[in-house]
Amino acid sequence: MDVTSLILLAMAALGIISSNTPVTIAMLSLLFLRVSGFHQAFPWLEKYGLNIGIIILTIGVMSPLASGKMSLQVIGESFLNWKSLLAIAVGMLVAYLGGRGATLMTSNPTIVAGLLVGTILGVALFRGVPVGPLIAAGILSLLIGKL
Repeated sequence: MDVTSLILLAMAALGIISSNTPVTIAMLSLLFLRVSGFHQAFPWLEKYGLNIGIIILTIGVMSPLASGKMSLQVIGESFLNWKSLLAIAVGMLVAYLGGRGATLMTSNPTIVAGLLVGTILGVALFRGVPVGPLIAAGILSLLIGKL
């Protein structure tokens, strides 16, 4: 087995140890593509994978609105409560950080491995929640001054 496959396997193991199912599935899927010889998928995944993931995440987040569980009245009331206004501001900040993170991860892919390992260690050691490397990359972009 080559070094890259071993790294993917190690990341999958970290995903299992930290109970991070999305990371485990992602690493095992990439490992499967690698060992099955389906290398033509990698350029496509590198080009479109992040956007497809964001689309799927947005669908999941917006599904309560689409299903009718969140009414226009509830959305309107969110502008009347200080906690909801704070939530809107934090949501805007996180979206901004995610955008910076996506730019940083695209322009500097070597950072991705560190962000994944950091996220997995945070889940495993501090009982954290794997909220995703995009926000971590956005915060990192602020710290290192890259856009």
